[in-house]
Amino acid sequence: MKPHSNWRRWKWVQALKVMTVAQALSAALALGLDRLDAQLLLLHALGKTETQRAWLLAHDADVLPATCETDFLALVRRRATGEPLAYLSGHKEFFGLDLAVDARVLVPRPDTETLVDWALEVLGDILQASVIDLGTGSGAIALALKHTRPDLQVNAVDYSCDALAVASANAQRLHLDVQWAQGSWLDNTPGRFLAIVSNPPYIAALDQHLDALTHEPLQALASGPDGLDDIRHIIAQAPAHLLPGGWLLLEHGYDQAEAVRGLLLTAGFADVQSRRDLSGIERCSGGRVSKA
Repeated sequence: MKPHSNWRRWKWVQALKVMTVAQALSAALALGLDRLDAQLLLLHALGKTETQRAWLLAHDADVLPATCETDFLALVRRRATGEPLAYLSGHKEFFGLDLAVDARVLVPRPDTETLVDWALEVLGDILQASVIDLGTGSGAIALALKHTRPDLQVNAVDYSCDALAVASANAQRLHLDVQWAQGSWLDNTPGRFLAIVSNPPYIAALDQHLDALTHEPLQALASGPDGLDDIRHIIAQAPAHLLPGGWLLLEHGYDQAEAVRGLLLTAGFADVQSRRDLSGIERCSGGRVSKA
């Protein structure tokens, strides 16, 4: 959509003195939002849940309260600039959990649930197995594991104190006991674990896609010239922090599976393999250390 076209449409929206539900949604669509985003933002502005989309249809002629109209149009303007919907609503569902998120952390993606499923598989039915989530961000992976398997001893690390504040607040609200620590990957991390899981930064530093990700924390996205610097670092550290037969499981980019498997094999990992995400893309790769 051309900038001058957006401007004319925005002036039209501002000219509406009183807006009904239907007019509010039409205004959002005119500014370039898709219908689902517009509906979810309007529900958020109205103080309703995302499951109440049918309410909008039943009340399309209702006039919006003035404060709601102002809040909604502000949200629409921010969404039109590319700000993630989850930052605007303040939450994102992941593995059945309602997580609070904001610009201090990346928005959890459904594809990352592949990593959680795999971790639960390798942990099997071993009671009180120990697992650590590196670069936890919002705490999505760690909290999903603890919620599904309350007996697990779950640890989580992040370099960002801001991210840890988001993660620990999520844990407190969800009443899930996870041990949080500030640090860089496995540096100064004591003990050994049956599984190490991580969704680290994996975008190449000069990747053109980074230009569009202006609202997310850059340090959680980019990782060196080929996007694999942090993955290399984790693979090098992991063997010393895994119990015999323990697994290292990593999420990576859509085209990095072969490279990550190569790194794991070079580091001496066994049973090296990849798992596909919801779109059929090899999204996670991992391997285990020797049982000897």
